[in-house]
Amino acid sequence: MSVARTTEITAVSPESFDEAMNVGLERAKQTLRRVREAWVKDQTIMLDEEDGSITGYQVRLSVTFVLE
Repeated sequence: MSVARTTEITAVSPESFDEAMNVGLERAKQTLRRVREAWVKDQTIMLDEEDGSITGYQVRLSVTFVLE
C-alpha cells in the first residue's frame, strides 16, 4: 500500500501555458521524488498595465507524489 501527498505550485512563462506547466513540473521533480500526476487548477494571463499586451502565462498546479 502506498500513501500520496499533494502540493500546489505556481509557475510562470513568457511564452505559453504549456511552457509554464513544463517549468513547474521540472522544478517540482527537482525537489519531490516519485511525482505521479499533476492537475492544472488554474490558468492566468498576465498583462502589461500600459498597453494591455500579454506579458506572461501563469499556471497553478496540484502535484501528487508518493511518500516513501
